[in-house]
Amino acid sequence: MIASIKHFIKTFTLFELLQGLSITGKYFFKRKITIQYPEQKTPMSPRFRGHHALRRYPNGEERCIACRLCEAACPALAITIDSEERGDGSRRTTRYDIDMFKCIYCGFCEEACPVDAIVETHIFEYHFEERGEHVKTKEVLLAFGDKYEAEIAKHKEADAPYR
Repeated sequence: MIASIKHFIKTFTLFELLQGLSITGKYFFKRKITIQYPEQKTPMSPRFRGHHALRRYPNGEERCIACRLCEAACPALAITIDSEERGDGSRRTTRYDIDMFKCIYCGFCEEACPVDAIVETHIFEYHFEERGEHVKTKEVLLAFGDKYEAEIAKHKEADAPYR
């Protein structure tokens, strides 16, 4: 009986609404923590995973040996690889595509790669303007890796003691 009276009073006085408004009122006069995004940046974790890139060796040769471990490790099936054997007997990719809409940025591709060919950079500011741009091809990934190689190497070196 007493519980039903309590329930009726709480319902009639809109107790839950007042409880929510009290939390709002508590934070209303506190200092705001809004970040003005383009001008201000928030701190980024050293293990942040962003845009993918394919790396090259210092002599300019691409690192990917077409072992397909990254394709097998990808839980979202976002990576597609085709390969062929070269004249010298080594195997290289003819097609290396990553569908950025499917990718869940888990980092399994980077962990599976035995030669550090595929990496996830700290670049998170990118967009697509045309239909089909979300599928990053081998040439685009290599160009991205060439552009940011110094930054990628710096982050790899800083992360090396933890691997």
